[in-house]
Amino acid sequence: MEDPVCRKVYVCRCKFCRRDRQGEVAQEHRAINLVLATLDELGWRLFAGLLAGRVGHGGVVSLAKITGMSRTTIRRGWLEIQNAVPELRGRIRRPGAGRKRAEKNILE
Repeated sequence: MEDPVCRKVYVCRCKFCRRDRQGEVAQEHRAINLVLATLDELGWRLFAGLLAGRVGHGGVVSLAKITGMSRTTIRRGWLEIQNAVPELRGRIRRPGAGRKRAEKNILE
């Protein structure tokens, strides 16, 4: 079985988290970022989209502040949840997305 992805956990810089690191809101933001750190790209996009949709108006912007993710990425996750289950192929990114291979950069 493969190990979980485990990225670096983002530290929220909202006014609630800066004011009281042990407060209820700060603990919730920390928990959201801990979960996101263990998911792959598709998972964190869908999870952030789900949370933004539950908040309603302003949810995308508030989730972007809490998680450090791009608003367009969160909005894309929300739209994927609204429209249907995304196609689960073997890939997370579209073909051609992401960085170029190191070998390709050397040859150019």
